[in-house]
Amino acid sequence: MKMKKFLALLTAGALLCPLLTGCQYRDTEPVTKTGLYFDTVISVTLYGSDKESYIDECFAMADRYESYFSATLEDSDVSKINENVGTPVTVHEETAELIRKGQEYYEISGGKFDITIGALTSLWNISHSDGTVPSPEAISRALATVDAENVIIDGNQVTLTTPGSAIDLGGIAKGYIADQMKAYLNSQGITSGLIDLGGNILALGPKEHQDTASYTIGIQKPFSDDGDPIAAIEVTDQSVVTSGIYQRYFESDGVLYHHILDTATGYPCDNGLASVTIINNSSVDGDALSTTCFAMGLTDGLAFAESLPDTEAIFITTDGELHCTSGIGTAIPFLDLSS
Repeated sequence: MKMKKFLALLTAGALLCPLLTGCQYRDTEPVTKTGLYFDTVISVTLYGSDKESYIDECFAMADRYESYFSATLEDSDVSKINENVGTPVTVHEETAELIRKGQEYYEISGGKFDITIGALTSLWNISHSDGTVPSPEAISRALATVDAENVIIDGNQVTLTTPGSAIDLGGIAKGYIADQMKAYLNSQGITSGLIDLGGNILALGPKEHQDTASYTIGIQKPFSDDGDPIAAIEVTDQSVVTSGIYQRYFESDGVLYHHILDTATGYPCDNGLASVTIINNSSVDGDALSTTCFAMGLTDGLAFAESLPDTEAIFITTDGELHCTSGIGTAIPFLDLSS
């Protein structure tokens, strides 16, 4: 068996390549801080040495939110909910807000996005093991606990009603945190910079003091060992989030098992897609939508993304073909690097 874990900037589905063309900092130099949260590398880049304290506050926010949202930290809000099934648990306001957002996407996606997938993700344990395919019986038992309708929210009290069920906010938490960081920075008068939470890219406004105002973001070629881009887009004050089968996976008996699980079967989604990238104005929505559209498959996912306002998408199939919504190449400047 072979396990590969793709983390950080080099391997994120929508990565900040050295594609910051035109980035000739004349008046200010970029200041970047990098750290490890949610088992992934994150970074925040602002322009000017006087911005370091604001970056420090962003990392303090990441630390705080990890203590709320993590399913592995013993004293987190989510762990307390999962350990007290059937009992209301008082959580922080942000945790309740994020769980409500998860339930919203459960409804929007017809159940393809489900925050109560925790028992199933723990069973597969693709993020933290060499990779073992669970038995069909174990998958069936875990799958029976997956249903976001079994989460009751009353103010800041959350109750998980199904024995054996577990909340996992990993499919939405990074996007939420990125949005909160951006809101904080904007409140401090900072309107230019780049937030990268393990491949969840969130651009703040246009670049300051640069030859070009937009940020050039590379979309990774699936399974590229060097993180080479297959395409590049230009964004300003937008979010770019990718879900891909190459980010976390293992191989067993010649079969690839990745971390994007099908809530209908309990197995990794098998629909010919390698990745889905969402470009929109909200990282938390982009986070949920990238998973949702991936689970829907190419035809339905592309149509769904096309129906959403202020949202564009790039789908990459396992044969390396790119499929895009109508605004890619028009509303969103786009460069195809696949040939």
